[in-house]
Parts: sequence; C-alpha cells; structure tokens
Amino acid sequence: MIELYYWTTPNGHKITMFLEEAELPYTIIPVNIGAGDQFKPEFLKIAPNNRIPAIIDREPADSGEPISVFESGAILLYLAEKTGKLISNNIRDRVEVLQWLFWQMGGLGPMAGQNHHFSQYAPEKIPYAINRYVNETARLYAVLNKRLSDREFVAGNSYSIADIAIYPWIVPYERQGQKLEDFPHLKRWFETIQARPATIRAYEKAEAFKNQTLDVEKSRSLLFNQSAQTVQPS
Repeated sequence: MIELYYWTTPNGHKITMFLEEAELPYTIIPVNIGAGDQFKPEFLKIAPNNRIPAIIDREPADSGEPISVFESGAILLYLAEKTGKLISNNIRDRVEVLQWLFWQMGGLGPMAGQNHHFSQYAPEKIPYAINRYVNETARLYAVLNKRLSDREFVAGNSYSIADIAIYPWIVPYERQGQKLEDFPHLKRWFETIQARPATIRAYEKAEAFKNQTLDVEKSRSLLFNQSAQTVQPS
C-alpha cells in the first residue's frame, strides 16, 4: 500500500517507526543519499527538495490516483490521519500532538542537525559553531525533560506521532554532546520507546543498508556542498 523512499537517517526512522506501529503494509525503496540517489529525476518527482523520506500511497482514502508526500512531519500527519492512529480526534489532545510535532520539525531536528554537522563532519572545527549548537541542543533536551516530568509521553498519556518524530533525534545523543543522565525524565521516556517492539523492528530494517561502501569525499560533497545550481543547473 505504501511505498517508502528511505535512508537510515533520523527522518527516515520516523516513518518506519510509524508504519511498524500502525502495522500498515509498506515497501522500502532505498535512496542512498551518500551516493546521490536523492537527485535522480524519478525521486525528485515526489520529493522536490531532494531529501528523504517520501512516500507514495497507492490506496488513498478517496480511492483516487496515488498520493505522494514529502517532508517527514507531513508524512507522519498524513499517515496518522489515514489510519486514525497515533493522533487524537479530540481538538485539545490533537493540538498537544501537533505543537510538539512542529517543535521537533522547527527546533530539535534543525539544531541537532547543525550540531552533528559542525562537531562531526565539518572539515574545519569552529569552536563557536560547535558550542552554539551543542548548547542549543542541551536547551532543547531540557525543554523536553521538563515536559516529560509529569506525563508519560510528550503529548500526554498516549503515544503519538510527536513521540515518533522526536525519538530518532535523541538516539545519537552522545554524538550531540549530551548525557541522558542529565535529563532523567527524558531518559525514562527514551528507554520506554526504545523497548517498543515496533521501534525495534523499525531499527532492524535499517541494518540492511548501513554497511554499503561509499566514496567518503564524494558523499561529503553530495551532502554538504549543495547550492541553487544543484536544483536548477545553469
């Protein structure tokens, strides 16, 4: 039913986590971003921002033509509405889910991503940039820790797409310069989700793609040296 264009990144893991939780049939179509698959014309037709993940729903609710969706937050919301799972129909509960979903999309994801870039991948180690993003990541962890101090999951007592969106960005906490022991409520939440059977299955899916041999310098150029010409060459 669902074709998932996927690679083993936090944003990719979000969608396999949802699909496993919802027990929705899907097929993975790997998009090796280190080899440049994200620039292939057939992928750009459904993901014009040349980023994974993306999906094609071959059986949409209106029984019409297939629907394609790009951007991980939009995909999670689409799938939640399609299945009626992992988001509430109650307006107040729904708002709780949506605001934390967008908190991840607009805050935790971009900040942790810059953290990774400057601390792990940048050819020049710039102390100001590293400190800026490590500290902002810590601030966001503290926000999440406080939020989880009086509730089981991010949006309340029910697991939701907000938790699914956030969790993969916490998985590489050590590379982000963080210690879960500093955030006990976040740590409890993290370990709870880590142990869910659907989470385990989702991360097992990634193992099939992790050890593919790549040209490191070519991959670095493809991932970090994109410009306007990448999208619309002169």
